[in-house]
Parts: sequence; C-alpha cells; structure tokens
Amino acid sequence: MDAEGFARGNGRIEAVEIDVAAKLPGRIDTVLVNEGELVAAGALLAELDTRQLQANRNQMVAELRRAEISVENATLLVEQRAAEVRAAEAVLEQRRAEEDVARRQYERSESLTQNSITSERQFEIDRANAFGAAAAVASAEASLAAARAGVSSAKASVIGAEASVTAARATIEAIDVQIEDSTLKAPRAGRVQYIVARAGEVVGAGGRVVNMVDLNDVYMTFFLPTADAGRIGLGTEVRLLLDAAPGIVIPAHVSFVSDVAQFTPKTVETEIEREKLMFRVRARIAPELLEKHLDQVKTGLPGVAWVRLDPTAPWPAEAQGQVLE
Repeated sequence: MDAEGFARGNGRIEAVEIDVAAKLPGRIDTVLVNEGELVAAGALLAELDTRQLQANRNQMVAELRRAEISVENATLLVEQRAAEVRAAEAVLEQRRAEEDVARRQYERSESLTQNSITSERQFEIDRANAFGAAAAVASAEASLAAARAGVSSAKASVIGAEASVTAARATIEAIDVQIEDSTLKAPRAGRVQYIVARAGEVVGAGGRVVNMVDLNDVYMTFFLPTADAGRIGLGTEVRLLLDAAPGIVIPAHVSFVSDVAQFTPKTVETEIEREKLMFRVRARIAPELLEKHLDQVKTGLPGVAWVRLDPTAPWPAEAQGQVLE
C-alpha cells in the first residue's frame, strides 16, 4: 500500500534512442566507435567510402576550370568584337564623308554640264564616283551591323560560359555535401548502444549504422491509476529507486502524463488489477545530474518511482536513502 500523499509505480530506466543513419547509399569504410562507448556531440562515428564521390569532384573541378577558361576567351572575344565595331564605325564615318564629297561633285558637274561648262565625260565620271561612294557607305553600314552582331554573339558566349561555371560550382558544392554526409557524426552526446552495420557492408539511403542513447534525456516510464494521475502535473517531484542500487535515491520530476487512459501493458508490474485503466507517466532525471554521473547511467534497469502527490508530506522510509547529487 502506498504511503499517504504518495503514489508509486514500477518501471525501467529508459533514454531517448538515436539512430545514426547514412543519408546516401554506399559501402561503409570504417566504424570508429565500439558498443558501450561514450561519445561527445559531433564525434566521428563512421565513414562511408567516398572514392567515387572524390573522383566525381575531381572531374567537376576540371569542368569548372574549362568553363572558367571559356569565360576568359569569350570575354576577350567580346573585346575583340568591340574593337571591330569601333573600326567599322570609323570606316563608315570615312565612307560617308567620301560619299558627301562625291555627291557634291556630282551635283556640281550636273549643273556645269547643263550649262555646257564641263564635258559629258567628266559628268559621267563624277556620277560614277557618287554612286560608288554611296555603295561604299552601304557596305560600311553592313560591316558595322555585322560587327555589332558579333559583339552580341560574343556576349551571349560569355553568358553561356558563366552559366557553365555556375553549374560546375553548384555541382561541386553538391558533391561536397554528399562527402560531408558520408561522414557520420554523433548528433548529441551519448553512449553507443549497437553497431548496426560494420565496415565493408553496403547500406542503402537511410540505412542505420549506429544506434546510440542520449544520456542527457533519461527517464523512467511507469503507470498510475486514474485517482493518482489526476493529482500530478508537470514538474511534480519524483524519487527513483533502482533494484541494482539499493539505498541510492535518484531525484526526478514528472515530464509527461498521458492524456489518454489505457489498459496496463502486461509487461508492466503493478499491484493494481490489470483490468483497470492506467495513465502512462514519465519522470525525467535532470540533465545536470546526469552530466555528473554519465559513466554510471545505464538504461533498462528496473526500479520504483515514488511520486509526491502532497508537497508537504515527508518522504516515506521506502523512498529515503542517499540522494544522488
């Protein structure tokens, strides 16, 4: 029978499990930890074979260099085409000046011929020169248009080459991410529980390699009847006593109370008849306390959770002992 102002339930020490999995398919190159080993957050756990990724990266680095050279060549071509435009503009200006002179001479000869001051032959020569100068202007204009088209084409080549550079860099970045993802690290500090896959084995995307427990999130799950569950809330004081450590009291606090009643699972030991509905309760041990005793934290240990329903009630003798600090 529970002491007045207290409730108790039987449970086991549990911790949040973390599956460290491969993001990409591949062959495991090395596993760098052992089962039961404590690891810090960010510690290297395993590495996948990245030789193919490295080869792909080297190929893309060469592609990037080729694209960068294309940008340089295309930029030089733009400058060359721009110089051709300037030269064509100068030629056009010269041809227009020549055409203006030839046209004026032709008009003058036409007037003089009508007045019989100059010969018909000279008039024909001046007219031919005027027509030739006009044709030269048209040719110069065509050359200028072609030169300007060359500039546009060269600029388009620059844009295309720059796009190739951007694409190559993006591909290299993507490969770098894949290489980084091939290195499996501990997301949190904890203990390695299982080595799921060993060196040389091939895993698929999402394949588990290491299973570990987060030793900063340790708790005991137990069940309480409706009458007791209704009297507790988050933060309610709890004392945990483990079968493996008699006389040692582990302070904890309620961190979760199920909002749905259920039948007590057969795996849970309780003195209440199993037909009655129970509420699942979780008592969490403070991370600061766990940090001081990481080497002693073990999951799966059975024990009893004493829940203080009445904050003023003294702890019963069964819940007293050396309080872990």
